[in-house]
Amino acid sequence: MNLFKTLVLKRLPFHLLYWALVWFFFYLFFTTGSNNERFIFWFSTILSCIAIVFSYVFVYFLIPNYLIKKKQSLFVLYTFYALVFLVCSVLMTVVFGFVFFFNLEFQKMPGLTKNWAVILVCVLLIVTLASGYKILKYHYKQITDKKRLENKFLQTQLELKEQELKFLKMQIHPHFLFNTLNTLYGFALKKSDDAPEMILKLSNLLDYILYQVDKPLVFLKDEINHINNYISLEKDRFQDGLNVITNVDSFDDDIQIPPMLLLPLIENAFKHGILVDDVLVIKIDLKVQKNFLLFKVENSSKKTNSSKKGIGLQNIQKRLEMLFSGDSSLGIIEDENRYTTTIKIPLKNE
Repeated sequence: MNLFKTLVLKRLPFHLLYWALVWFFFYLFFTTGSNNERFIFWFSTILSCIAIVFSYVFVYFLIPNYLIKKKQSLFVLYTFYALVFLVCSVLMTVVFGFVFFFNLEFQKMPGLTKNWAVILVCVLLIVTLASGYKILKYHYKQITDKKRLENKFLQTQLELKEQELKFLKMQIHPHFLFNTLNTLYGFALKKSDDAPEMILKLSNLLDYILYQVDKPLVFLKDEINHINNYISLEKDRFQDGLNVITNVDSFDDDIQIPPMLLLPLIENAFKHGILVDDVLVIKIDLKVQKNFLLFKVENSSKKTNSSKKGIGLQNIQKRLEMLFSGDSSLGIIEDENRYTTTIKIPLKNE
């Protein structure tokens, strides 16, 4: 009820102004050829009342209940009835002036006030304007509501993608942590001087994995530094059973990429790599070409019949699609003794 009162009070001045202008229009239009101001005043007032009644019938009854609800047959039927009553009302207005102001002397009436067709057109013009405004307002509201729903849907989708992206960035296999901790445990038992350095590297790597992933972009040089820490930890674990060959081209220090995009490829190579002659061989190539970054990781392997991608690679594929759409790519080549993954992403500078 309070909302209804608020809407009425808010719209009332606009309605009063509109109908005052309508009355003024009728008064000026039908004054032509007449000096009887009293007659024109009442004639214009009656026509304004007729226009008000029929406008509100269309605006608040016929249009919302039948036209908008797509009950076209009933709308046409009731519109016909309304037009019949409108014609009768106009004729009665002419008769009113003929009887009460001109004493049944039809010839003395101003030309416009006794032409019922002109009067009908004037009233219909007002009703049409009011109805057209109602229809336009309805369609504008529909478009606005549709856009609001679309924006809400897109916002929800964006939030879901952000949560999914955050989840994907956090996924590094826990076996690496267990293996590293076991290696640290062995070094601690031996009281090795390398243990403190390993703890520092692991601490820095975990800080990067757990906290830096919240950033949309990180510097490429920082990503490479953490990759080197990761490789260093794995070297401590594998000892002589690991051979890592890196080839990193020079690049600008301000180049940025999404975090945790390259490291999972390295981690995937260590997890699924196969020792050949008791040595795991991993080759890493990073090249910057124009506005793209090419990153290739190759590890010794044995070809299997399964063509299914690992979960880590699937996550990388999803992240690439979410971050770059069709501007990025993930390539996988599996030979007899070699497994190669390559990603290509557009570069972003600070």
